[in-house]
Amino acid sequence: MMLYRLKNDFRLSIITLLSVCAIVGITPFAVYRLINGDQLAAIVDTLILLSICSVMAYAWMSGDTRRSGVIMAVVVCCGGLVVVSLQHIIGLFWLYPCFITSFFLTSSRLAVLINGLALFTLGVFKVGNIPSEQLVSFITTAIVVSACAYVFSRRNESQRRRLEQLATLDPLTGVKNRRAMEEELHKAVLNLQRHQIQYGLAIIDLDHFKAINDEHGHAEGDQVLIKCVDIITDQIRQSDQLFRFGGEEFVLLLPGTDESGLISVTQNLLEVIREQLQSPSARVTASFGLACLGAKENADDWMARADSALYQAKENGRDQVVMADSASHHPQKDTAVA
Repeated sequence: MMLYRLKNDFRLSIITLLSVCAIVGITPFAVYRLINGDQLAAIVDTLILLSICSVMAYAWMSGDTRRSGVIMAVVVCCGGLVVVSLQHIIGLFWLYPCFITSFFLTSSRLAVLINGLALFTLGVFKVGNIPSEQLVSFITTAIVVSACAYVFSRRNESQRRRLEQLATLDPLTGVKNRRAMEEELHKAVLNLQRHQIQYGLAIIDLDHFKAINDEHGHAEGDQVLIKCVDIITDQIRQSDQLFRFGGEEFVLLLPGTDESGLISVTQNLLEVIREQLQSPSARVTASFGLACLGAKENADDWMARADSALYQAKENGRDQVVMADSASHHPQKDTAVA
């Protein structure tokens, strides 16, 4: 789970990397200054290190990397200013990496604000009693460094958003794909464990879809899939998420939904799809396999129960809703429409 989160959460990986670098980079200085009798600087180094590690711990425990990134950027820049006040000109060198990392820890606009406030404080309050010539030279170079980091950050944010869209959206229907679904299912498991938020899951399979492709061609089959997505998205809440699982199968994730609510929503979808979805020669129906997330269940087991319920719906004659039994992990409750 730890490696999964680092791999899939860019800001969390940056926070963790910065914390590790801080431990490796600051600890020797703190020890060296303590040995040489510079206790104040050693205490400051230790406090900065503890603050950074505390923010990292908060990010891991809460999952709130956006707020954690802002806090860490502020801590790092404030720590850099304190170091300047103690080390004077030598301390200025610590501010360069602080300014750069701000753009990785938070949005580019907030990073500009944080860095600007740090430079304003440095210049107006004469932190460290830096001679004016050196101070102007540093502020100028720091602005150049921040400007370059800003351009890189904006471009990186744009490219990352575009790559995320390409990686997580189904190109035919425009809904999220299987990869995005797996990430959201893992998040749902964490949300249930941490915040006791209930989740309902429905696997939706269009009945006899292969016959549509065989009789009318894949182009007509694609239009049926697109129309199906339009119908479903018109009926669900903004907080609900629809994914294309593969082929003619879709997955619907509903937060804050119990078994009765899940059955009610999918029963309505079943009827609306039957009434509105058509191929060139006939109406199209769908089968539904449902499962609510169990307290000690992982994403794979959750999906397996819903898939088992879908299999039962097809075995029972299709065009119906089947709810998986949360206790035995086998389909039990059967809500069907002839």
